[in-house]
Amino acid sequence: MNGRTTTPLEQRIDAAAHRVIARFPQSTGAKVGVELSVFVLKQAWACVFGAAMLAVLFATRLWYPEDVVLARNDAVTLAAVAIQVLMVTCRLETLRELRVIVLFHLVGTGMELFKTSVGSWIYQGEGFLHLGNVPLYSGFMYAAVGSYMVRVFRLFDLRFDRYPRRWITAVLAAAIYLNFFTHHYIWDLRWLLLAAVVVVFGRCWMHFRVFRLRLRMPLVVAFLLVAVFIWLAENIATWSNAWAYPDQLEGWQLVSVAKLGSWLLLMIISVVLVTWVYPPEEPESDGVDPALRTVTG
Repeated sequence: MNGRTTTPLEQRIDAAAHRVIARFPQSTGAKVGVELSVFVLKQAWACVFGAAMLAVLFATRLWYPEDVVLARNDAVTLAAVAIQVLMVTCRLETLRELRVIVLFHLVGTGMELFKTSVGSWIYQGEGFLHLGNVPLYSGFMYAAVGSYMVRVFRLFDLRFDRYPRRWITAVLAAAIYLNFFTHHYIWDLRWLLLAAVVVVFGRCWMHFRVFRLRLRMPLVVAFLLVAVFIWLAENIATWSNAWAYPDQLEGWQLVSVAKLGSWLLLMIISVVLVTWVYPPEEPESDGVDPALRTVTG
């Protein structure tokens, strides 16, 4: 048994879902509908940490009273701690996965402290649960990305064909992380690093199981799709005053599409951290491969 087995709660949900799906007709249209529905539900299940964080930010943006003792930033931080505790106690995340989520938290907080000090973005509002200019809930937003990454690995049983050597990906991730700091003082190497991502990961295909079908897509395409998803979530977060970019201080506006490059680079750091918990595995040759489909056509 590999290390990607589902949690007991997920096993119960899976068994109940199979009982429901068994009643569906076996027509081609019904099968396609089942695969699509399961894909959406699995993605939503993988995003539960991030969705809960966005819900807290959205709700406190609209309804949090201004005349209470507990500052909004502190309330969001306490809610984030409660979400993380519930994720573990309800067995939505394993203790093994929690290790890498905590690492996401630390890596993200370090970046937040630096980026706010140079004015890349700003946190507004007061509170006690701050580290410098950074409210402590900021690290949980990175943890939410980490939670999604480790859970999607498990829920979709991700496997990789021609995955690059992990030491190469680690060197690339370290260079990316370093560039997030150094580009304020020397040359910004993000375009060179994006090219390096294509070179290192360009030959790799990601295989994933939805329900009955195992599908595949180029890994770089998967990076881009997740970056788009995070960019959309970032727009909700900035609208909710979780933080603001300098051009949003006079009034909210859409986050620049150029941020997609930054989020794609962050994906490399994320994947390298997750492969510490779930080392990349080759696709199984278990008779499923004849049913393989290529997502990108």
